[in-house]
Amino acid sequence: MSAEGRASANEVIAALRTRIPADRVVTAGPEFDAATALWNGAVTSRPRIVVGCAGTADVQAAVAETRRHGWPLSVRGPGHGWAGQALRDGGVTLDLTRLRTVRVDAWQQSAEVGGGASSLDVQQAAEPAGLTAVTGTVGGVGFAGLTLGGGYGPLMGRFGLAADNLLAAEVVLADGSVLVADPRRDAGLYWALRGGGGNFGVVTRLWTRLHRIPAMMTGRVVYPAAQAEPVLAGLLDGGPDELPDELTVQTAFVRAPSGDPVLALMPTWCGPEADGADPGGPVGALSRLGTPLMAAVGAVSPAAILAQRDAMFPRGRHVAAGTRWLPGLPAPARDVLIEQGTALTSPFSAITLHHLHGAAARVPGPDTAFGLRTPHLMSEVLAIWPAGEPGDRHRQWAARTSAALAPYARPGGYPNMLGPADGDQIPDAYGPNAGRLLQVKQAYDPDGVFTATPLPHPRVVTA
Repeated sequence: MSAEGRASANEVIAALRTRIPADRVVTAGPEFDAATALWNGAVTSRPRIVVGCAGTADVQAAVAETRRHGWPLSVRGPGHGWAGQALRDGGVTLDLTRLRTVRVDAWQQSAEVGGGASSLDVQQAAEPAGLTAVTGTVGGVGFAGLTLGGGYGPLMGRFGLAADNLLAAEVVLADGSVLVADPRRDAGLYWALRGGGGNFGVVTRLWTRLHRIPAMMTGRVVYPAAQAEPVLAGLLDGGPDELPDELTVQTAFVRAPSGDPVLALMPTWCGPEADGADPGGPVGALSRLGTPLMAAVGAVSPAAILAQRDAMFPRGRHVAAGTRWLPGLPAPARDVLIEQGTALTSPFSAITLHHLHGAAARVPGPDTAFGLRTPHLMSEVLAIWPAGEPGDRHRQWAARTSAALAPYARPGGYPNMLGPADGDQIPDAYGPNAGRLLQVKQAYDPDGVFTATPLPHPRVVTA
């Protein structure tokens, strides 16, 4: 149905309210405002209707009625996606934030997770059982979205990406039907959900593997920017896969409270505590790459880590971002990082490097839809500035930094960080898995209803 011939808003609202409680089909008011306020305050898209879904049946009804009336559809979880795909202008947004229940099975070391749960929700549910989930680095990020897009995080050296820990997913398809995809049922869809994003349906529940670890140690080792060259050169001087599986290091150029640019190493150790605390061990070595301004690493709970980092990235600021896959840090790439990392245009901006190695790099490339399994660094270029401040110089810095890193990067980039305008990277974002991924898309969502992360155009990939 064309936009000109589609049903009116009143018709869609009336149809939705015949199947979903009227007070959860909203077009204005506090609930509407909350559902359309994303982490990135710069997103200006606004749906016409928001449906607050309290269960799978609500999602089925909302998908079926929205499609029957020819309206565009989007799905909102916790709302951390910087590019704003959670909202479609003039369309219907399904708000999943009521679906936050997490049920932990300590015996099976797994959790059933609602489609609207955050990473912090999952970690807080797992910890009383002595377990931990594989999450990203910020607690407010939606666990489903993180997992479906891949999920870099502090435990990936030992346990892989969040996607590698996906056991099964309940999915509402574009026709309103529901299925559970796992290695035995709808195995092709299950393959696609591990790295292909939420492009095939609405994930209302998922099951994830949990882990017991002897200790979790983290903290910061902070160097002045003047020492960034030898620190970066020494961090991975044996290559991107030299660190032990138990140690994953996130690296970031940020501004200190004084305003000075610094290079912060944020290690996470998940092996024996004695090894992590050993000054001569791999964690201790991070403070010997130069003369640090501070070095504080100790035992802390995973939930506490996520909550601390949430405080660093509050909702409502404006954000522009870019991402590149770096196979290593040769001198010219280090020069770019140092030049741009010391020229941050806002005290809230950062360049971060996530280190994929160990278990995450040992998963065979064809086993999941995720596009790059060789050891590498995923760069996040984050321009963040206060609402109300002009954004041009911040956006220009982000674009300039991403472009300067491009000559030293692999094709493509992390789908969860790509925006619709990243056309030069999207065709290669899924690597050799793109052709199969598009075949799954055609099988489960041939009309392109769901657009959670950018997919390549069929004409630019081969099966």
